[in-house]
Amino acid sequence: MGEMTSISAWESDEEFPVYQATPENETTAAIIVMPEIFGVNAGIRKKCDDWAALGYLALAPDVFWRFAPGVELDPEVPEQMQEAFGYFQQFDANLGVHDIEAAIRWIRAERGIPKVGLVGFCLGGRMAYMAAARTDIDASVGYYGVMIDQMLAEAHAIANPLMLHIPTADHFVGPEAQAAIHAGLGQHTKVVLHDYPGLDHGFAAEMGGRRDDVGARLADERTRLFFAEHLA
Repeated sequence: MGEMTSISAWESDEEFPVYQATPENETTAAIIVMPEIFGVNAGIRKKCDDWAALGYLALAPDVFWRFAPGVELDPEVPEQMQEAFGYFQQFDANLGVHDIEAAIRWIRAERGIPKVGLVGFCLGGRMAYMAAARTDIDASVGYYGVMIDQMLAEAHAIANPLMLHIPTADHFVGPEAQAAIHAGLGQHTKVVLHDYPGLDHGFAAEMGGRRDDVGARLADERTRLFFAEHLA
């Protein structure tokens, strides 16, 4: 259903790779899928294919294209997990927002699709928050986003709906960070927060031992309904 292609970078003559999954019929809505720290791997491609099966154009940018283009990693392999941490340290989130902006513009201008949402995981969950605060994305969803607690000063700029899925036993986003997110965003009129008691980081992965099927299905259903409402 999907294929790798490339789109123009924002304010640059360069192009960067994206995985694109196209629905069978014409659509008026698209979803940008922002990966974890493992690149556009099989799990992320499946998420795109699933969104396309629901009638959305789905686009997953290669977030590490500036220094590790085409990398695909498996979080179940310790050496690849460490490699992913290294890429995370190199990643510039501000440039990541530029890539999201480029994707939004490409979807609207080149594909003629007016409504654009974004869903992200881990690093991509952070990018979902940043996109909500810094772009005109129509709706955003973040799963176990990292470092959001350090960016709450930007919350005033969130103008369109944002949903965050927060597993309470997240070993990368601890209790203090979670408390800060709730304190900073809990009363925001554009933000919806969902806690998942006892679940850990990565619970909505498509494959592997991190997945909690019950929790993943609940979060994904909430996400589907959220986009159905705000991208209509």
